This record gives sequence, C-alpha cells and structure tokens, in this order.
Amino acid sequence: MINIGIVGLGTVGTGTTRILLKNRKLLRERTGLDIRLRKIADLDVESDRGIRLTRDLLTEKAEDVIDDPDIDILVELIGGTGVARKIVLNAIKRRKHVVTANKALLATHGIEIFNAATRYGVRIGYEASVAGGIPIIKVVREGLVANRILSIYGIINGTSNYILTKMSEENAEFGDVLQEAQRLGYAEADPTFDIEGVDSAHKLAILASLAYGRQFTVKDVYTEGISSLSPMDIGFARELGCKVKLLAIAKEQGSRVQLRVHPTMIPEDFLISKVDGVFNAVYVKGDAVGETLYYGRGAGDMPTGSAVVSDIVDIATSCEDGTASVRPVVPVLKRAISVMRMEDVLSMYYFRFSVLDKPGVLSKISGILGKYNISIASVIQKGRRHGKAVPLVMLTHHARERDVTRALKSINILPVISRKTIVMRLEGK
Repeated sequence: MINIGIVGLGTVGTGTTRILLKNRKLLRERTGLDIRLRKIADLDVESDRGIRLTRDLLTEKAEDVIDDPDIDILVELIGGTGVARKIVLNAIKRRKHVVTANKALLATHGIEIFNAATRYGVRIGYEASVAGGIPIIKVVREGLVANRILSIYGIINGTSNYILTKMSEENAEFGDVLQEAQRLGYAEADPTFDIEGVDSAHKLAILASLAYGRQFTVKDVYTEGISSLSPMDIGFARELGCKVKLLAIAKEQGSRVQLRVHPTMIPEDFLISKVDGVFNAVYVKGDAVGETLYYGRGAGDMPTGSAVVSDIVDIATSCEDGTASVRPVVPVLKRAISVMRMEDVLSMYYFRFSVLDKPGVLSKISGILGKYNISIASVIQKGRRHGKAVPLVMLTHHARERDVTRALKSINILPVISRKTIVMRLEGK
C-alpha cells in the first residue's frame, strides 16, 4: 500500500482528491498498486467541496502530513513560494517523495529543491506544474529523451490565450475582455501573473531546465505581457496573415539558449496559431523526431488533478520496484549552455508607428532603420488625415534586437512621431 498525504484542498487539491477516491479501484487494476489517501491538510476543513470526506481524513495542520511516518508521498497544492517551500523541503528531509503543481516554486527555488531531493534520495513529481492535463513534462523528459531539443513554443497560459482570442474575434479592448474573463472565472481577481507573462515564464523555466539539462529560473526568462495590446494591432496582424499569441519560446543556438515570453505574431497556417480560448499547446522540435505538438486543457481541477495523480502513480510504481531513489529529478548534461541575452536575439519585427500625415515621413523612418541594418519586408498605411496622426505599419526581415532598440530610440524622438512605437516580434516566417 502507498499512502498519500495532500496539503492544500483548493481547486487542484479537490480535483486530485476526487480522482484518487473515485478511481482507486481503476488505478489498482491498471497498476497493481493500492494507492490510499491517508490525510488532507487545509486551513479550511469545513467548506463543502462536493466530496464526501470523513473527519479523520482532514486536518488544519500541514505538520500532520509531513510528520506522519506512514505517508510515502506528500502532494503540495497550496501554491506560492513561501510556506510551500518550507513544506516541500521539510517533507524531503523526512525522506518523503513530493508531487507538486507549483510552477512558481520550482521556477524560483527549483535548484534548492532538486538538490535536496538528490541528497535525501527522493523523487519530485511536477507534471501538473506546466500545461495542466497535457503530459508535457513526461514528453520532454522521457518521450523525447533520444532527441536534442532544438526549440519549444508554448501557449501555456489559458487566461491570456482566452483574452487574445476574444480580442481577435470581437475586436474588443483588452480591459473589457479581462473583466469578462474575471466574471467567468478564467482570470483571477489579481490577474497580473497571467497577463504580464510571469506565469508563462515560470513554466518555460521548468521546460527549458528539462530540455537543456541545466537549472534555469524565472530570472533567466525575458518577459513581456499582453496588457498594452490593442485591437488595432491584432487587426493589422490579421491583414499580414498572422495571429497574436502570448508565446513562451526556448531555442537552442550552439552553446546558448533563448528564453523569452512575449506577445508574438504567428502565421495563421501554423497549427499552434489555431489554439484558442483557454486551451494550451506546446510545440517541440527535436533533431530526430522533428516537429511535434501537444494540445489540451492547461488548467482546471480535473485536468490538473489528472497530471498530479499521474505523478503519484509514477512514483508509487518506482517505490514498489525499488528505483524511486535512483532516478534523477532533472537530467544533467555535460555540455555547458548559457542564456542568450535578449539584445542578441534575431527576429522579425512588427512596428506600428503613429506618424503625422506629411510628405517624407516614410523616407525618414526607413532611413533610420537602414542605418541600423533593419530591412523592411512590407508596409501598410491606411487613411489620410493631412497633418494629423495616422498608423504606419511595417514588417521587417530578420533583425537584431539591439539594433531595433537603438533604431526605435532615434525614431521615437522624431517630430513626426506622435506617440511611442508599438513593437511585436514575429516567429515562423
């Protein structure tokens, strides 16, 4: 028998509990293991969560789970990086295996946690920390183990993807769609981590650590959010045959890897551009397998709970066959790899200038771009308002980020520019 203790009975904790209770017989039939839910800790043990739980199963103290010598696997589902870190480290010191859905914890304190797990000979399961019910951790760590990972593109935040989808479909303003998302429960009361790209950056740090055999943290990821996007830019992207997504990107280039999260234009014929609403998708390109795509629900009680239980079963199986303490939590490669500075990144760019409608404006802007080795691929200019501000849209060929930064600094102070230039990067062309 494998005994499970859960700390945190919120949305994911409830889903995990429901699956463990409802499918206990199914899990036994499929794995030969008797996985028993022994204790659940939560500050609120009185609220009705739609599950029939006996009072002796519940406790308000996480210590009752951590200190119970009969519990083999502790499942941390409270979130955050403070209390959760203490709970996980204390469980590891008591030689309990840990399963967590906490991407912020791993992206911030992953090095400390994985080192502790190695020292005490326990396993860390974290499938649920990235893309909810999509088994992307297992894919990268095991399914594609024979591959050198060339690139990863991820739509891994359902809130931002929902907002961008609605803005595109309804030509709606960001603020209006955000309020709707909050009303429907797709966005938190404080949506900062979602809309500013922080949540996606946490998840990318975890995926990149697996893919490239080095522990990255969220500080290694260049991050921009979607709060400054307007329907106008999404409309211009459509005219250029693209969709706008908040994309998490990891790309290997020799001994360096790009790690970045930002609004990105993607050609409409790319499969990942068709992922809309609250759904997630992760594209992975390996040197042997080529292009692969993984799609599904990236959040929610049951999809994320499914991923948690998958880790529980995986660790429980290894406990039974005696391999739990010898499997590495993160593959370590001997090849050194560093993070590429954002200023060195090469990309195509979308610019929307707000210019005064006067003769010679285009030549002034293109002259500065040319000075910094930025070549124009296409131009869109609509409407005439003599002497007043109009949008001027340009799509560039590949250019260096530092050159773009310098060029825009010079352009934005021109007398013919009425407001700061809007910039987006483009992938896939």
